[in-house]
Amino acid sequence: MNSHGATQTGSPDSDREFWLASLPPGRDPVRMIVVAFAICFALWHIATNIWLNEPGLWQNAIHFAGFAFLAAVTLSPFGSKAGKGWAIALDLAYGLAIAGAALWVAYAENGIYARTLAVTGQSWQFTWIDWLAGGLLIFAALDLSRRVSGWVIPVLVIVSLSYILFLGSHLPGVFRAASLPPNDVLFRTLYNDEGMFGILASISSTNITLFMIFGGFLVASGASDFVIELSKVVAGRTRGGAAFVAVLSSALTGTISGSAIANTASTGVITIPLMKSNGFRPRFAAGVEAAASTGGQLMPPIMGAGAFVMASYTSIPYSTIVSLSIVPALLYFLSVAFIVRIEAVKHQVGEGIDLVVNRGKLVSGGLVFIIPLGVMIYLLMSGVTPSYAASWAIAALVGVSWLVSLLAKVIGSQMFEPVQMGPSKISEALLIGIKSSVMTGILLVTIGIMNNAIVTSGIGNGFSLMIAQWSGGSLVIAILLIGLASLVLGMGLPVTAAYIILAILTAPALAGILADSIIIDQLVQGISDPAKSAFFMLVDSPHAAKVATGMLREEAIELLAAMPFELSITVRPLLVDPVTQTAFLLTAHLIIFWLSQDSNVTPPVCLAAFTAAGIAGSKPMATGFESWKIAKGLYIVPLMFAYTPLLTGTFAEILQIGFFALFGIYATNALIQRHAEGPLTPVIYLMIIAGAVGSYWPLNWTANLAGAALLILAVYLSARGGRRSVRAERVA
Repeated sequence: MNSHGATQTGSPDSDREFWLASLPPGRDPVRMIVVAFAICFALWHIATNIWLNEPGLWQNAIHFAGFAFLAAVTLSPFGSKAGKGWAIALDLAYGLAIAGAALWVAYAENGIYARTLAVTGQSWQFTWIDWLAGGLLIFAALDLSRRVSGWVIPVLVIVSLSYILFLGSHLPGVFRAASLPPNDVLFRTLYNDEGMFGILASISSTNITLFMIFGGFLVASGASDFVIELSKVVAGRTRGGAAFVAVLSSALTGTISGSAIANTASTGVITIPLMKSNGFRPRFAAGVEAAASTGGQLMPPIMGAGAFVMASYTSIPYSTIVSLSIVPALLYFLSVAFIVRIEAVKHQVGEGIDLVVNRGKLVSGGLVFIIPLGVMIYLLMSGVTPSYAASWAIAALVGVSWLVSLLAKVIGSQMFEPVQMGPSKISEALLIGIKSSVMTGILLVTIGIMNNAIVTSGIGNGFSLMIAQWSGGSLVIAILLIGLASLVLGMGLPVTAAYIILAILTAPALAGILADSIIIDQLVQGISDPAKSAFFMLVDSPHAAKVATGMLREEAIELLAAMPFELSITVRPLLVDPVTQTAFLLTAHLIIFWLSQDSNVTPPVCLAAFTAAGIAGSKPMATGFESWKIAKGLYIVPLMFAYTPLLTGTFAEILQIGFFALFGIYATNALIQRHAEGPLTPVIYLMIIAGAVGSYWPLNWTANLAGAALLILAVYLSARGGRRSVRAERVA
């Protein structure tokens, strides 16, 4: 077993991977059964989201039952014994028992209600079978989540269950909570909307798995080959060309992947050797690939599982979240591209190269990439559910693949290299999609146990109070605290899990601090409505008497900081309109979502960077620090969310902020590298600092234009100095 619980890759007998649909029949009957089940399971996900009309509990129970069975038999705990007959029998029995328990829980719901109503004054009435099934499901969720992601989530779930069972009653202060009886905890864990088969499971069974299957179809159809070929055409001949190919291909792959590690592994095997041959240091080449692949979860339209969770938590349509994320995602990838350019100039590497482009893959893959993706985006913008859009995008992809094959026969095969999506390729695509969904399907159901404990106990309010107190109402300190928490959680959790936990615990506090800026403006002007101003009279502050007439901004900040947490959450809805509150909630979630990505590239545990280091042959930890430096956009853009209307402004305002932010981001990279188009002298360094400040200044044309002009002049001067240095070296 590796450090994250997954089985190491090895021989078929040792790793028990059952995903090869091309395995000859009869070689391993169990393997073929599991492959057939996985294909049928994928088809069920498509059917249940289009025309089957199952109750939500049944749909989520079947969803977990299928993934639990697959995880139980493909991630065997027996190591080298996994190929033995007794081990296979135990795995199958365990997987079937979990699946049966999940289906029993869905079946038993009505009986539990009936028995409980019949016994007046008693709590939930479970039979011994209900207890056995529920206990097995909780144990299996812990065990399987350990197999797919390590020990952190099981430990957190055990602590959360202990908290609502007995631990909370022994804790002091805001973390004290009443203990609940075991049957109440079991019912809430299994049947509450916040529990195992509630909201999070619904997100996985409807949206996430469908998008993963769609990604599998894109990979199997050759669309991923198109990404590489297009990147060669666009970026191959520019300075730093091979690294630009990596950035562009990872950005495009991110539109269909949503997994940083998968993105790194799939594109890195091509781009990292290409960058090394182009003169880039192995560590830098791996860092670029890891940083660019991390942006895959930020790149619309498939932004990883987190975007679907965000849509559920904020009640904001997924299409809105995707559309608002386009400009920030472009800023991130351009920030990586800027540092590639600076590195190429600084070390005189990355001369443009004439890459061989496979035009057949470019044309054929382009059609099966662009048209289905266009269909999906159009449907999302039309207001249909994401799962419905993904299902029709899959149908469009299959149809386009047949059309390309027909064109190849009519026009000639030199222009096309079609991949016709027949039964074999469709099966391969379904397997890829289901395999990539196993971890998410298991984790979201398991996190539901913890989510239920947090909601039931109200401990989320305690964490919100802690963030508010520690930050002192300072937005930047609150973001820093959340960033540190995301880094710590990311050391042992997948990105999506880290985001969900942070969002549950800290998003309300961060949204509240953002909303306080509106309240401060009203306090400065004065709040004449007695029904609203009366609340401030309850605050122990000398400034409370000035609420009706107005006060200085510093006084308003002090007054708001002195307000008790319980009172502040009552006042905010009165002074901030619902639309603005929703916008702040989305801003808070996106800040947390972006910060949670840093675990992919930030030491000491940075799986995307470690994956890239393995391909590049560089030192893992050194590569982690390199990727962290390259991925600094993960911190710049969230600060822009907080301090500019990048998410909440008009279209023109967003374009203005995004355009001038490019100058600021380039300046930030140049300052860190102490190099632009040439070395930075002290004077040029100061010019770039001033230019960066002007470029980042929100919605101020004078400051923006002055900052951009100053940066252009500074870069020109650095380039002229660089040319002089090169001539001097040649003369010497």
